[in-house]
Amino acid sequence: MTGFIEPNVHPIIVHFVLAFLTAGPIALLVSAISPQDSRRRASLQAAGDWMLALGVVFAGLAIAAGLQAYYSVNHDAPSHAAMTLHRNWAFGTVGVFLVLAFWRYTKRSEAPTVLLSALLVLASSLVVLTGLKGGQLVYRYGLGVASLPAITGDGHDHDHGDIGQAEKKEAATESTASADGHDHDHGAKEAAVETEAPNDAVTSMDMTMMAPKDVVAAYHRALEESDAAQVQSILLPDVFIAESGGAERS
Repeated sequence: MTGFIEPNVHPIIVHFVLAFLTAGPIALLVSAISPQDSRRRASLQAAGDWMLALGVVFAGLAIAAGLQAYYSVNHDAPSHAAMTLHRNWAFGTVGVFLVLAFWRYTKRSEAPTVLLSALLVLASSLVVLTGLKGGQLVYRYGLGVASLPAITGDGHDHDHGDIGQAEKKEAATESTASADGHDHDHGAKEAAVETEAPNDAVTSMDMTMMAPKDVVAAYHRALEESDAAQVQSILLPDVFIAESGGAERS
């Protein structure tokens, strides 16, 4: 599955959950408050019931794909806490919908009541909140992101040349970290980089003997030459920077 969509199909499946478990309850609520002799009432009832059923099915698939991502995507301690929070919200939200969907299933031959429909609409807000917490995993913590663009100047000068290619190679090297995603020890990664680096590469040990300007010059030279191994040997993989309420690990 990883070769099909990087790194996991969970982000795709959750879009179906968001669509069905918001549109379905709204359709049932409109059906419940519509006049009994209205043709729209029967149509919305059928559409709402189908969307509710499909939403619960896709929610189960999203939970399965999400757990696979939880135990496989590379992450650190802060992002692990955020993932756990998102997982717990997902469990609670799906649990609420299972109860309400079963309630509706037992009354499927009858028109939906206003009470049940209103509870389903309120439960839809849980889906939205869970989705927001899932989005933070990508946009705040960078989970599952293979590479980031190189930002130069004030952030509006986007260089798509060799520097971008070097960073893509660097990101590909980092993706070989521990498969279970819970091993935050970067010692193995450092050893692999030192093995692949050429003999004349600048290593972290060499940097202690160099002037800061020479280290910066070596770093930029490695970027210009698209030498990912050299870039990795200069950077410290275990640096953790707390900035603007988020975490920067590169």
